[in-house]
Amino acid sequence: MLPIAKAGAGGASFLEALFTATSAVCVTGHIIVDTATYWSPFGQVVIMALIQVGGLGIMTFATLIGLVVVRKISLRSRLTTAAEARGLRLDDFPNLLGQVVRTTLLVEATVAVLLFFRFIFGYGEPVGRAAWLAVFHSVSSFNNAGFSLFSDNLVSYVADPFICIPIAAAIILGGIGFPVILQLRKHLRSPLKWTMNTRLVLLGTSTLLVAGTVYVTAIEWSNPATLGPLDWPAKLLAGFFTSVQTRTAGFNSIDIGAMDPASWLGMDALMLIGGGPAGTAGGIKITTFAVLFFILMTELRHHRAVNVLGKQLPRSVHREAITVVLVAVATVAAATVALMLLTDIGLDRLLFEVVSAFGTVGLSTGITADLPPAGQVILIVLMFIGRLGPITFASGLALTNRDIAYELPKERPIIG
Repeated sequence: MLPIAKAGAGGASFLEALFTATSAVCVTGHIIVDTATYWSPFGQVVIMALIQVGGLGIMTFATLIGLVVVRKISLRSRLTTAAEARGLRLDDFPNLLGQVVRTTLLVEATVAVLLFFRFIFGYGEPVGRAAWLAVFHSVSSFNNAGFSLFSDNLVSYVADPFICIPIAAAIILGGIGFPVILQLRKHLRSPLKWTMNTRLVLLGTSTLLVAGTVYVTAIEWSNPATLGPLDWPAKLLAGFFTSVQTRTAGFNSIDIGAMDPASWLGMDALMLIGGGPAGTAGGIKITTFAVLFFILMTELRHHRAVNVLGKQLPRSVHREAITVVLVAVATVAAATVALMLLTDIGLDRLLFEVVSAFGTVGLSTGITADLPPAGQVILIVLMFIGRLGPITFASGLALTNRDIAYELPKERPIIG
């Protein structure tokens, strides 16, 4: 809200500042003011810093600061942070934090260098301007934020693979999660040593990226407002880039508001699924969706146990996956109904906006700034819930966990 953060006279309003700060730290990318023109360079630096903090994870970042300052962390902090990182060994955590930070900086630096040279030699940008554009967009892409320093986001670069592909690669790497990245660095040539989590994330990511590309490209191929005017290589690039963004990134190289409603519906599903756990992506996560898929296949085949890639899933994982999905669907439904009562905007656009906020994606059909203040507050809450995760949010609201020392008799209702 400081006047120095705003490009014009005065400072941003409380709601504008809160919405932007929440969107940045939750690595969403939703905006109600133009990032390129509304905020000053100082304000843009603040946004980039919040994106970096949000990408690393609030608890992970706080623990890292504790390590640097006092060279030790409490057991409570280690347990809390390990719960966020899911499945990581506590005794390796200090070393793990270093690897996470080094990996983040390495990917961001690599993408920044590629973008820097492209902005200079491809578009004649001054060195200082090119460097700032490259650094900001590399941080925003690896952290799956989707903030851009161009008023049209990346629409002007829709046919430029030297801009779109590095950004898409950074988004994919950030979205698959740090556990997967670190395991691939260690056992890239030994797939047999990959954990179930790594296999599910890689298989799910590749499948959804291909499916999303085919789906969007096929529907929008002749749309004169999106892919229609492009030649076929640019159409494929734009379709792929749009599919990547649904993994919770939020950049757009075509006009999302001009897309076919059928495309929005398919993107809703992809945004709700999201990316890998313990990464910069949001959504219910690929692993959750994969578990539900294998539960479905097990029931259809009348098998007794749910087997995934040669391993059997514990029943507790079944319950956790179902809980996450039900909480997510209930949250999305409630927010959509609330926005329908507050506005006269159509259901398809409102649903897209809600799923995008909950999945910390940041894509929009162009209605974010037109929502009433109460509607924008709903999106702020959705971004916060989506970043924490449905199951984490629900368990945080629970007063206590009480173990029941007895079992009730079993009875089976009629299903279906």
